[in-house]
Order: sequence, then structure tokens, then C-alpha cells
Amino acid sequence: MGGPGNPPEGTPEGAPGGGEDEYRSVVFDESFIRAARLQEFSAQERIADHAPAVRRRPPLRRGLSRQALVLVLLIAIAFGTAIYMGVRHPYQTPAARDPVEPLRMTVIPLAPEGKVPGTADPAYLYEHSPAAQFRTGAEGVPLPPSRRTAHFSDSQVVTALTTAKDYIVRSALDPEVLTGGEVRAVRVLLDPDQLDQFDQSFARPTADGRHAPTGWLVRFDPSRAQLADRKVRVQGTLQAAETDASTLEVTADHTFVYALRAAGNGAEGEVSLFTLRRELHFRFDRDDLRLHQAQLVVSYVQAGPLSCAEDSTNHLRPLLAGQTAKEGGPAGTDPYATGGATALCGSLATSAQPKV
Repeated sequence: MGGPGNPPEGTPEGAPGGGEDEYRSVVFDESFIRAARLQEFSAQERIADHAPAVRRRPPLRRGLSRQALVLVLLIAIAFGTAIYMGVRHPYQTPAARDPVEPLRMTVIPLAPEGKVPGTADPAYLYEHSPAAQFRTGAEGVPLPPSRRTAHFSDSQVVTALTTAKDYIVRSALDPEVLTGGEVRAVRVLLDPDQLDQFDQSFARPTADGRHAPTGWLVRFDPSRAQLADRKVRVQGTLQAAETDASTLEVTADHTFVYALRAAGNGAEGEVSLFTLRRELHFRFDRDDLRLHQAQLVVSYVQAGPLSCAEDSTNHLRPLLAGQTAKEGGPAGTDPYATGGATALCGSLATSAQPKV
């Protein structure tokens, strides 16, 4: 006996063997769909005549894109550059630096042979003194022609000369420094290893050749003298030389001439000239050049008119117009004491004074 026959209307839809059987041969599995390269056109694209309903998708590209390759190449170049700069770093590490020498200083007062000449007009004094042809202010500290050395470039030599000039201008020409008020402008130009010595010099001035403020900068006793003319006359030289493969040295030799009058007289009273010869030796390593700082290793000063009996350690106490040097020489020197400096004094030649 056979199975039941099909109903007259045909096999009901959804029943086994029904309408789905007609499409069973065209059902696509998931792998086929993912691999398909056909893509349906948009409605706008299908408006065109004879436009097919589907289009072929471009083949997938294998490997990295061009942008990714460029990015990888840039990263590799940057990484290689960082390694190269780390191996060939142009500056020494702080641990490799030579120890910084303390400043050795000498201040020699020059006593006048008679009365200090003076007049009411500073310009007249300058014109009738050896400083008549000196330049004014920083113009009197010109930079010399520079050239590279065996181990330092031309720009590094210029940096050393410029730093030395800045120190000279701030320490001997700045009115705030000259009147005994400002020291920070000078301090910031020193190598950090010399700051303790600098600070001790101003906290506890001592005539030991190491801790005299007048060895670091020029300043007058504000209770005794004031500037009669802020335009200081200057003349001198700067020279740079390489001492070894890691050190530049600059030697500065300048003469400064100041117009002074007694403190508290305002713009009145006679004016006299004060002359100061100053020789400084600066030393620079590569860190100093990079940071625009200097090691001041030698300061040699001759100044007058001063009295040999006066203490010139903390401030310069100039003799003014009409005054004469006090009797007596400099403070005694004890040859049995250690760590002290020999007391020195000189005589200011008459030819160094203005003719009035």
C-alpha cells in the first residue's frame, strides 16, 4: 500500500518538501558569501540605462598599505637617530667634569702722593686725564676678532668672549652693583661650583685672598662716595685661547675710570676720578658654554686713590677731592698664620691723576 498522495492544491508551503525545496540548490553558505566579490549598485547608479544590478568589487589587497610602510620607516629612522645621538653625545656628563678651582684674588690699594685733585665738572676731569680717549660703558669692552680652535668651534669661542664681557659689564659698570646694592646680576653668570665661595665672600668678608667681595666685583662704600657720572670710562682687551681639548680660557685686562663725589652732596660738591685696573682670568668647559656661565679663577685689582690703612675687603673707600691718604701702611701680615694673604699696598703715580 502506497503513501498518501499529494493534495490537489499541491504540497502546503512550509511543509517538508514544500516550496523551500525549489531554492535548496541555490542556498549559499557563510564562506561563500564572505568570498563573494559582487556588490550591489546604489539606486542612483541603477538609474542609468543598461546599468547592471550588481558590480564586481575590487580584489582585496594583501600586505601593508603604503601609509603604514611610511609610518614604520619614520619610526625606524627616529629610533636610529636617538641611538646615534646617545652614543655620540657632544657634552660631558657632570660626573666627568674636572673640579672647579676656587677664585684667587688680589686687591692692591694705591695711595696718592698728595691731595686728590678735583673740580665741579666731571667732563673737565676726563678731558685732562689719561682717560680722555677712553670709551664709555660697555663700548669700552669690545669683542676681539675670533676664530675656531682645534677643539672648539667659532660660535663656542664667541660664546666664551660674550660671557666674559657680560661679567665685566655687570660687575664693574652696573650702577646698582657699584653702589653696593646688587650682587645677583653677577652671581648668575658664575659656574654653580663657585657659588658657595661667592656667597661666603659676601656673608663673611675676609682678607684671605679667597673671600673678598671686591675681588668678585667693584663696589664703593655708599656711606662715603657716590657716582657723579654714571658713564664710566673704560679701555682694555679680551683674549681667548684653548688650554686643552675640553677647556677655553679668556683673559680680560681693563682700566676703569669713575667720577665720584662725597655721599649725601647730591649734584653738588667737587668731583674726583677713581682709577681701577682689573685683570680677570675666566675658564670655560662645554657645560659652561652651553649654560652661558663662567669659572672666574683669577682676579687681580689695583685701585686708587685709596688709603693703605683702610680695609678694602668688603667695599672700596676712595679718597675724594682734596683728601690725602692716612698715615700708616696696610694691616700687618703674620707669616706664622696659615691661610692668610699678604697685605699689599702701592703708590698712585701723579701722572695717573687729572691735571687741574
